[in-house]
Amino acid sequence: MELKDVSTKRLAEELAKREGTEQIYIEPYNPYTITFDGQTINDEGPVVILRIWD
Repeated sequence: MELKDVSTKRLAEELAKREGTEQIYIEPYNPYTITFDGQTINDEGPVVILRIWD
């Protein structure tokens, strides 16, 4: 099996289980803001954010 054939959902689920990651789930209609490198994203959920530092 090649990674290009695996769904994004499945890849994200696998990454979320690994050490060195954190899965953050924003509920529907809840606002969130992400600021990084001089850019700001303002939006509403639902969204899953994977924080990967490994």
